Amino acid sequence: MKPRIAYLGLGGMGAAMARRFLDAAFPLTVWNRNADKARTLVDAGARLAATPAEAVADADFVFTMVSDDRALDGIALGDAGFLAAMKPGSIHVSMSTILPTTARRLAEEHARAGSGYVAAPVFGRPSAAAEGMLWICVSGNDESKARTLPILEPLSQKRVDFGLDPGGANIVKLSGNFMIAAAIESMSEAFAFAEKNGIDPAQMNDFFGNSIFACPIYKNYGRIITDAAFDPPGFRLALGRKDVELVAETARINAVPMPILSTLVSRFAARVAKGGGELDWTSIALDVSADAGLPPRGKA
Repeated sequence: MKPRIAYLGLGGMGAAMARRFLDAAFPLTVWNRNADKARTLVDAGARLAATPAEAVADADFVFTMVSDDRALDGIALGDAGFLAAMKPGSIHVSMSTILPTTARRLAEEHARAGSGYVAAPVFGRPSAAAEGMLWICVSGNDESKARTLPILEPLSQKRVDFGLDPGGANIVKLSGNFMIAAAIESMSEAFAFAEKNGIDPAQMNDFFGNSIFACPIYKNYGRIITDAAFDPPGFRLALGRKDVELVAETARINAVPMPILSTLVSRFAARVAKGGGELDWTSIALDVSADAGLPPRGKA
């Protein structure tokens, strides 16, 4: 029999990954704070648990994909958390974007409880998750990783091991999200610069996306910006703000100066303050255009 999987956290990414496990014939139990989000998976054969602890009771692998460190602590630890309910030898695979220090602390808690912990944050939007085309970074104990890597195959096109430090994969994830956010800011500024000088930003994006910047981030995010396709979001701006703040906290702890990051922290905070937290994180382009005196495009 295939290992039993519990999946906790069924937002756009979590639900898509859970469905991949179900389609690959893994026995699947799911939990979500809002149980209505589990309905499609339950109709397809998943078992719905009433609590995180109930979800993991017979699971060999416990996958979590929740919004932030606080949410993960809330479902994992304490008297009502799932950690105490995990069977000995089972593995928690944390796919959330969290602080490296949180990952290290959770790994220690799992080791004391007799279970494993593997960090496995992902790169890719919900559409990539649905197609099993994510890029997954992993780190943690070698034995736990060796058992986990084959289980990740239905979700991903590539799985890369970043070492023994449970926080290592989260360092890579935060670095990647910082670089994406910086690219969004630089494209937004370049498009505003072009538009003020009479150049069509969409035409310029098409040119760059098929020449010197022919890569998914520039092509896909550039299109979203020039089309002002901010709603519905592929990745909510409020979560993007959380991620740049996690980078800032980790940089502060390690005394790493990051001047571009300072701009991003302010940019995302301003957009959230203006009520834009539920739009796509590329919508920081709205404020870049406004600062340049350009007319608004799309929903603000």
